[in-house]
Amino acid sequence: MHLVEPFFDWRNYYIASDDPSSPFYNQEYSEFEFHNSIYNFYIHPQWDSMGSPTLFLKILFVDYEDGYAIIELIGEWNDAIENDIMTFKRDVLESMMNLGINKFILIGENVLNFHYSDDCYYEEWFDEVEDGWIAAVNFHDHVINEFQRINIDNYFVLGGELEDIEWRTYSPFQLFKKVKGLVNRRLGM
Repeated sequence: MHLVEPFFDWRNYYIASDDPSSPFYNQEYSEFEFHNSIYNFYIHPQWDSMGSPTLFLKILFVDYEDGYAIIELIGEWNDAIENDIMTFKRDVLESMMNLGINKFILIGENVLNFHYSDDCYYEEWFDEVEDGWIAAVNFHDHVINEFQRINIDNYFVLGGELEDIEWRTYSPFQLFKKVKGLVNRRLGM
């Protein structure tokens, strides 16, 4: 896992540690010191900790004018033991929503497992984005099945073409346009 880096090709568009509005503003990173781990496996030092011992993230891009954020995740999303959704929402997402972000693209190809508890924080997040949406891109089938099993898919737009996007080939603007088109079609907008 220590070789899996967050996507870095968009750094010429946005760097969360350089954004005064980011929850990770002024964060300093090492290329050589591995200090975060998921269970007994070190992860690359470029991932950001949100306070969960099993789920880490990287804010890849934020557009405050158009109100969207692209966030890459890695690890085990564990609501049953760690209440990761509460930590994610309170410590990362709410600060972004307070600045007008109401469309979220979550990239989940590095989310290995999902353990559920209840849907209270998902419902709260969904209600607070009002005219926005939350899209789950490239999550593994078994993770999507868990989302669907407890009806979290009521709050996320996921599955179908969203599971097969070669997102690294797009600029952040192009990815947003692509996902927005898919979401709007799905929601009948």
